[in-house]
Parts: sequence; structure tokens; C-alpha cells
Amino acid sequence: MWIIFAFGSALFAGITAVLAKCGMKDTDSNVATAFRTIIVLLFSWIMVFVTKVPITESALNGKNIIFLILSGLATGASWLCYFKALQLGNVNKVTPIDKSSTVLTMILAILFLGEDITVIKVVAIIFISIGTYFMIEKKQGIEEKGIRKSWIIYALLSAVFASLTSILGKVGIEQVDATLGTAIRTIVVLIMAWVVVFVTKKQNEVKKMDKKSGIFLVLSGVSTGASWLCYYHALQTGPASVVVPIDKLSILVTILFSYVILKEKLTKKSFIGLLFIVGGTLALLL
Repeated sequence: MWIIFAFGSALFAGITAVLAKCGMKDTDSNVATAFRTIIVLLFSWIMVFVTKVPITESALNGKNIIFLILSGLATGASWLCYFKALQLGNVNKVTPIDKSSTVLTMILAILFLGEDITVIKVVAIIFISIGTYFMIEKKQGIEEKGIRKSWIIYALLSAVFASLTSILGKVGIEQVDATLGTAIRTIVVLIMAWVVVFVTKKQNEVKKMDKKSGIFLVLSGVSTGASWLCYYHALQTGPASVVVPIDKLSILVTILFSYVILKEKLTKKSFIGLLFIVGGTLALLL
């Protein structure tokens, strides 16, 4: 079942990126992140009560809570960087860098979670790394008009924090219902996101948000909540070094929707890179 949940996570995560890009067209990325986190929080806790997850002292311990909080902080940092990168750059270039967190997660899972290292995993890491490089490399002599280079830094930071999120989350949901764990860490993400909004004095931007942006951000939040629930159910019973790469197949969904909705096209080199990433990911299922 964890494989089904992992693929479900990939589907919803892929849709999220495009919906969020549409919602942030005329909205500050930090404000958009904080706003959509409210939707994720509501969605997560509704699922806790619908599934009747027992919330007792025995359901959580100090270690779980600490790691869920750390995972939430890492998630918040990853989101803020990711959506800032999305606002500045093209979806089909930001997403591959963000998904390169797969490689770091696999390495961390082997080093800190004691998961086995195999020839297939090594090959997968190489393939995914090559594919990511191909997808983000620009043709010589061609500049992307209107796109600032800072999106690369934000995308790289997003990948680093995303990999930490997976490892910390894996430890945090040991012997804890995944739905409850997701709901708890979302509280941390919400607090962090709104602290950033108030520190940067962008709280008044919420009132300026138009209806269209709000709808897209709400849909993005619901999609994120669904992706999280699937992801942490998969992570609870499956190996992190395999669950995470499957989740990162969301890149296929994202690029498809970015082509259809945002009219962002792949170059021949980017398409080859995409094949490397997908090939390396699918190899982990062997």
C-alpha cells in the first residue's frame, strides 16, 4: 500500500506547483505561502477527525514531538524558498532543482536511518543528478528574459530543506499515526510562515489579494494537504530512500501541466534530463 500512497503523493504534489504558480502571479510569495498553509492545516485536521485518530498522551512522546516540530520548521523553510523560486523562475526549471533533494535524502537515509546502499541506488543517484543538471542548464549565449538568477539559490535551498524534512519526518512519525503527525507539523509550518509575513511587514498584502489568486491558492493548499497525507502514510511504512524518489515523480505531472496551462516548453536537452530523472527514479522500484 505504501507504493500506492507514494504515487498519490506525487500526483497531488505535481498539481500543487502549477496551482501555486498561478496563485502567486500578483501576490507576494511569502503571503501566498502563509495563506495556503491555513488551507493545508484545516485539511489536515479535518482528516484527523474524519479518520477518528486517537489523540492521547500515549499516541505521542517527547521524541516524536521534537522531530515533528523540526520537520515542520524544515518544511516551512523549504516552502518559503520554493515558492519564492517559483515566483521568480519558470516552473519547469525550478521544479527539477527542488526535486534534486531526492539525491540528498537518499544519502541521508543511508547515513542516518541505516537504510541499505545498493548498486541500483547508486545508479539512481547518478541518473537523477545528471538529469537535474541537464534540465537546469541554459543554452550558451541565451538569456532568459525577465527572470532573475536568484531563483536558482532559492530553489537549491528548497531542495536542502526538503531533504531534511523527509528524514526528520520519518523519525517523527515512528509509532505515530501519519495523519496526526502531518496535522501537528502543519501547525509549525503555519506559525513559521506567518512570522515571516509579519517580520517582512507584508500582512497588508493579504487584503490586496484578488479573488482569482485566492481560488488558486486554496486549490493549491488542498492539493498540498492531500499530497502530504499520502506521503507520510507511505513514509511511515516504506523506506525513505524509495518513497521520496517516487514522490519526486511529481515532476512529470508538474511539467505536463506547466506546458498545457503556463505554456512553458522543454528544450531537447531538458527532455533528455527528464528521462534520466524518471529512469533513475523508476530503477529504485526494481
